[in-house]
Amino acid sequence: MTGARPISVLLVDDHRSVLWGLGKLIESASPQMKLADSVTCQRDAVTAMKQHAPDVVLLDLDLGEESGLELVPQLCGDAQVLILTGSRDTESHQRAMLAGARGVLHKTEPAEVILKAIARVHAGEPWLDRGSLGKLLDAFSRRSMDPEIPAHSTLTAAERKVVGAVVRHKGLPNKVVAASLHLSEHTLRNHLASIYSKLGIHRRIDLVLYGVEHKLGTLPS
Repeated sequence: MTGARPISVLLVDDHRSVLWGLGKLIESASPQMKLADSVTCQRDAVTAMKQHAPDVVLLDLDLGEESGLELVPQLCGDAQVLILTGSRDTESHQRAMLAGARGVLHKTEPAEVILKAIARVHAGEPWLDRGSLGKLLDAFSRRSMDPEIPAHSTLTAAERKVVGAVVRHKGLPNKVVAASLHLSEHTLRNHLASIYSKLGIHRRIDLVLYGVEHKLGTLPS
């Protein structure tokens, strides 16, 4: 890690003890790296992005009652997003990468590996193990092989039910949609983040319009 300007890192995790430890790690890598800010929720992450313009965002996918996955499309346009998670759910990791993240790290990785990954993604390189990289490339290839296949064909049965509920309950809060599907709001947000990634949209209103256009709002048979 060389260069005159340090890599500015924003930390996003809902556990303050984790943020403290990661902050100390980033500070230990000075002058190659510097800590931009540490935040615990989506709103503060977006605010910190505007205030500090970090180079790399170290983001946890599980932010308590919020989903870090939803943040990836909002952050990846202005910084390199590196997922640091305690989850071994490979599907969630793939969703994050398809949404624009540059890599995925498990929280059990040694400190030197975390610092190396930050430097790599800052340099524009992906950070994935070989198995995950193969699955990701396969997912990308399935998307691009046939442009005539509609994007919603990649949705799972559960995700199609979510789209239908969003269309039927348009304008109502997430808790109403979640209740109609017998899901928690947290689970609903995870589904929505995956759906947005697959359809290339970012807002519920866009999902409603897409669902209406492709007649995805009918009740499942």
